[in-house]
Amino acid sequence: MYRNLSPKVLGVSGFQSELIELALSHGFKGLEIDVVDFIEKANSRGLDHARRLIDSARIKLGHLQLPVALSAADEAFDSELECLQGAAEHLATVGCDHLVTTIEPGSDDLPYHENFERHRKRLVALADVLDPHGIRLGIGFRGIASARQGKAFEFIHDLDALMTLVESAAESTGASIDVWDVVVAGSSVDDLKKIAASRMVAVQLSDGPADQSPQQWDETSRQLPGETGVIDSAAVLVWLAESDFEGPVTPVPHRSQFKGTTRENIVRRTGEKLNEVWKLAGLTPSGKLDVPVEQPA
Repeated sequence: MYRNLSPKVLGVSGFQSELIELALSHGFKGLEIDVVDFIEKANSRGLDHARRLIDSARIKLGHLQLPVALSAADEAFDSELECLQGAAEHLATVGCDHLVTTIEPGSDDLPYHENFERHRKRLVALADVLDPHGIRLGIGFRGIASARQGKAFEFIHDLDALMTLVESAAESTGASIDVWDVVVAGSSVDDLKKIAASRMVAVQLSDGPADQSPQQWDETSRQLPGETGVIDSAAVLVWLAESDFEGPVTPVPHRSQFKGTTRENIVRRTGEKLNEVWKLAGLTPSGKLDVPVEQPA
């Protein structure tokens, strides 16, 4: 597995060259880029132009967002799926081996069972487009109650329900696990260990405030991994290493944690905290368990 930077999550912006430099300078081996922007550049200015900086930096592309809305109306979904067919090959050529998306936890139109079946069929259709290019799809959920308030029908918003959907879809479909959402939804780090390594695509790490219960948290409560220790990020990393997980691990604090500071300091602080829990878990820089070699007697 590898440490991945999401500039968008941190509220950091800049030219692609600047973001790549920030990522590499502060210990990240992967970077989330804007998929739609990349596709537009590839279509308008050629693939060589769109990929030149990525190639020269030799950086992994991690936690890229699926440019298709799972909850869209049928006509919109079909149109976006058609666009993805042309984009998947471009993405694969620059080393994109996965995309991620998050399921909306409620609907104003479809009751649970109908919404489940629509999502299952759409995931199969997406796999048919992505599989030939070696791209997996990871799906995640939102556990916070406010995300589904006001909706006529609730939908997937916990770990068990997510895995039921994942296991009903194509074999290449997996889980994109946001550990903060898992805890907010009432599960624990130990519950993650029920997931087969083959079903893991991406992981996001955050911590939460120690003076509130997870049911009281909101999105602004997201802190850097290891900030309070309420969520045992090191234990998550150990489990991932033991499972031979090879995907991206992305820190996801709320951007309000960084008010009044520069993007350099934001990325530096984020890299330092992730590195701390990485070392606490006993991992090598490449995300493997650092097992001491026994010395001969």
